[in-house]
Amino acid sequence: MIVKTKKYALDKKAYIRAGMRNILKEQWWVVLIAIGISSMAFVIPSNWWWIGALIAYVLYLLFWLIQFTGVTQLEQSKMLFDKLSYEIDSRQILIKMNSKQGMPMKWEQIKYAWMDKKQFVLVVNKAQMMMFPFTVFKTQNEIKFVETIMRRKGLIKEKKEQQIEK
Repeated sequence: MIVKTKKYALDKKAYIRAGMRNILKEQWWVVLIAIGISSMAFVIPSNWWWIGALIAYVLYLLFWLIQFTGVTQLEQSKMLFDKLSYEIDSRQILIKMNSKQGMPMKWEQIKYAWMDKKQFVLVVNKAQMMMFPFTVFKTQNEIKFVETIMRRKGLIKEKKEQQIEK
């Protein structure tokens, strides 16, 4: 079975939000570094440890925010935000500009994925993602089929596995 999506353009703000969520989820340990720097205030009493840790963490978040905002502005990534349609099957995701032009993306290129109440997010690397809002699918069965493919490929963990990790 091949799932054909409606044509849609990726929202830049949604892309930036998903990118920041991905970075915070993937690099959670950076918070521990900021806490470690802050805890130096107990060894050498000074409020500058707290201020320095806070500034460092804010600069780190600002760096990634600039990266994702930059991706939305670059000429090379302009194609990501054009109106595209997708054909999804168990072998690949075919990104189609029109009926004659397209580019295949193998499932092996995707590191992992997640789904929330409104969309699927497929992470290619730290700064590249593909987002599929549920509104681009024609039926609820297509959404379930895509979810099943991603679970079989090991991109989305089962709900029981996610609860065990928490």
